[in-house]
Amino acid sequence: MINWKVFFAEFIGTFALVFIGAGAGVAGAGLIGVALAHGLTLMVFAYVFGYISGTHVNPAVTWAFLWNGTLKWGEAAVYWVAQFVGAISAAGLLHLFASAMGSSINAGATVGVMTESQPILAMVAEAVMTFFLINTILHTAVAGKGGPMTGAAIGMTLTAAILVGGPLTGASLNPARTLGTAIYTAPSLANVYTYVIYLFGPLIGSTAALLAYNFFNASEEPKAVSMEAAPERTAKKTVARKPAPKAKK
Repeated sequence: MINWKVFFAEFIGTFALVFIGAGAGVAGAGLIGVALAHGLTLMVFAYVFGYISGTHVNPAVTWAFLWNGTLKWGEAAVYWVAQFVGAISAAGLLHLFASAMGSSINAGATVGVMTESQPILAMVAEAVMTFFLINTILHTAVAGKGGPMTGAAIGMTLTAAILVGGPLTGASLNPARTLGTAIYTAPSLANVYTYVIYLFGPLIGSTAALLAYNFFNASEEPKAVSMEAAPERTAKKTVARKPAPKAKK
């Protein structure tokens, strides 16, 4: 059965991420502006819908939660459908607005200098940046180490990744983010490297982050068992014996 609360939370969150993030590019906000638009949007919605769906708004994040055992395949499918529909809807509305202004959403596409010239390196770049993002999510949100700063940590990680990777690949880190705008502009959906870079790259980075998380949280040595916690291992208490009755004379 579909959890509609999760579906709409992921739909709205992904819609906002793409509409505001790509919209900042269309508005000519520059690299810093685009990075902050994405990061701040993710941070805000992490607090808004985190208690409902966890605010994945990214198929690569859902991928990590699936293989971490948090989600089942059916539940992950709901996340993915909501994320892709939200991204496509946001890009479509942004395209409509841009066209009405005599412009286009080309500046909102997730492409960089390596997208066409060095697709394999571009895939590696997407994987590395996605690793950083998922690593932050796992160690703050999942492990519960972030406290009230969890949303800020995740949002700022995305901002930092875009500042570095924006010129290289567009710093998508998010297959839904790329597909949404690619329907109306670049990268070409007919080019196999689009999927190599912007689908496989984030999934590889997500998988690597999960493996690293499991490594850091694995117990290297068995913990010493408290004697009080394991009564079956404690020495038996010596029971005082009653003196044997004396033989009658």
